[in-house]
Amino acid sequence: MKTILFKRYNFWLVTSLFLVLTSCKDQFLDEVPKSTLTTDVYYKTEAGFEDLVRSCYPLLRNIHQNRILVLNGTDIFSSQGGWNPSAVNGKENQPSLYDVYDARFNATLPEVQSLWQLLYAEIARTNTVVSRANDITTMNATLKDTRLSEAKFLRALCFFYAVQQWGDIPMPLTETTTPQKDFPRVPAADVYKQIIADLLDCEAKLPTVASNYGRITKGAAQFLLARVYLTRGWNFNNSLGGSSTDFDLALQYADKIIDAYPLATNYSDLFPKRSNNPLTQYTGAQNDKNPEIIFAVQYNSDVLTNKTDPAFTQDAAGGNDLHSKFGPSGEGFIGSKGRTTDYNRCLGVHQINTATYRFFDPDNDTRYAHNFVSVGYALSAVKDYKPLPLSNPNLKISFAAGDTVLLCRPWNKPATTLAERGVDLGGKKNYAVVNTDEYGGGYPIDNSGLNVQAPLMWKFWQPGIPYGDAYGTFNECIFRSAEAYLIAAEAIVKGGKGSKLGGAEVYYNRVLDRALGTKKGTDPQCAAAPENQKSLETASYRATASNITIDLILDERAREFMGEYSRWFDLKRTGKLVDRVKKYNPWVKGQAIAEKHYLRPIPQSEIDLSFPAMKQNPGY
Repeated sequence: MKTILFKRYNFWLVTSLFLVLTSCKDQFLDEVPKSTLTTDVYYKTEAGFEDLVRSCYPLLRNIHQNRILVLNGTDIFSSQGGWNPSAVNGKENQPSLYDVYDARFNATLPEVQSLWQLLYAEIARTNTVVSRANDITTMNATLKDTRLSEAKFLRALCFFYAVQQWGDIPMPLTETTTPQKDFPRVPAADVYKQIIADLLDCEAKLPTVASNYGRITKGAAQFLLARVYLTRGWNFNNSLGGSSTDFDLALQYADKIIDAYPLATNYSDLFPKRSNNPLTQYTGAQNDKNPEIIFAVQYNSDVLTNKTDPAFTQDAAGGNDLHSKFGPSGEGFIGSKGRTTDYNRCLGVHQINTATYRFFDPDNDTRYAHNFVSVGYALSAVKDYKPLPLSNPNLKISFAAGDTVLLCRPWNKPATTLAERGVDLGGKKNYAVVNTDEYGGGYPIDNSGLNVQAPLMWKFWQPGIPYGDAYGTFNECIFRSAEAYLIAAEAIVKGGKGSKLGGAEVYYNRVLDRALGTKKGTDPQCAAAPENQKSLETASYRATASNITIDLILDERAREFMGEYSRWFDLKRTGKLVDRVKKYNPWVKGQAIAEKHYLRPIPQSEIDLSFPAMKQNPGY
């Protein structure tokens, strides 16, 4: 008879199996639910309905971080520097499709798809609130109306963004509970009617002051009504159902905002406080509750709650990313310490066009000094640095920490003598001195290609945050009363009647004079031809009753709101997109922008999923 020997691990395996088998009684297979809570049950409770409304807010972060289609390919921003060819190596870069609008600008663009998806995801969430509201029977009626109005406002905002981008669009107004393929496009005029109906209802029911800072208020509804009426009044391609009365209403609502939300004392008060020199003390302070701010996308210092919506993750780090998306980057300065918080990371997704600098009076307009950093400093000592000189091939320069390494001269004060230029050009300065017409590659500094050759765009810079693409904690302002003044000015130019303050020039100059600070009332001078980098001819940008035009207002909007979520909408609304892109966007070679680009292509993926197939916009 053969003897079987059990190894130690075999013994424990058999023992464990025996225990499992002997314990398999009926109750082992019984399901014991820990909770029977479902959305159908939970959303009928006050707490559940509150959570449902709260869930509509996080996607605002994703939507407003998806800003390529709003900023790039306009008169003030491009996707690449736009200076071709490089004077350093003669290389001609491939222009971005967002700047030249060539055949690559089509229905397969990821940004077109993602923006559509985000807007309709938010519309779906708000529709769930609207559809479930009738099930709430225990909630205070006023509070319930407030929360429902918050959702209707957010739905109206998303429809407004979408109808401007794509024209006729699907307009679902109820919760989607089953998969659907039939998503018919609704005429833009009907979309505007729905937006206005929702906002008028919101205006009547929302409180003046929210129960929690950051929620929608009556003022937000009134501000958006001003924007919507102004846009409908222009009546793009006679398709919006607009009339001259819309300009009267836009003016009326702009005046309501002006009465309720006073301008901040200083333009810079709206943004984080900082020094232009990383070696000096940062303050980092920001008044997130400045009375000029009507509505802002909320961020905070809690890393767990400072992220974009988890359903549509854009940045794993989370946080406001405005500080990191504009170019150029200070990481390229001589003496840079690499990846540090000093200059942090600037990816250059949105590059400043050279004409943009020339819209400003650098001497008198405080927005120039706040928006741009024109002096670069060495963060650490550098010995025997070798630039790319034109005068002495053996030239070496040493820098101490804190020394100036780059000076970008303002457009109106170019360096014209050797005494004003750097030693690499045979001049007297131990740092590079760059004129506006040399920004972005027209000036040889060294062979690395890293050294910054244009002022940094630091409007949204927040000091002291970790190195990276996000991490910001300050709120991203979406509506502020300075825009109400320029909405009023534009409405009056278009024939709007019933103003409280006077002519269009009065509204315009209120914003301008705030920017001039102690030089309020003076006559600021911009470049008469911003597109001509070598021209020193000037022109006033103070408004008078005789000189105020839509273009003057668009220039002022560029100075005041650059980088805020509005530029493409401004150019689309006023019918100035094609003209101003051709005039000011530096990507001239291969430029193919045309009338069809006033509408974006419907994402091909949406057309493929729909049945009957959704019709594409003309020309795509």
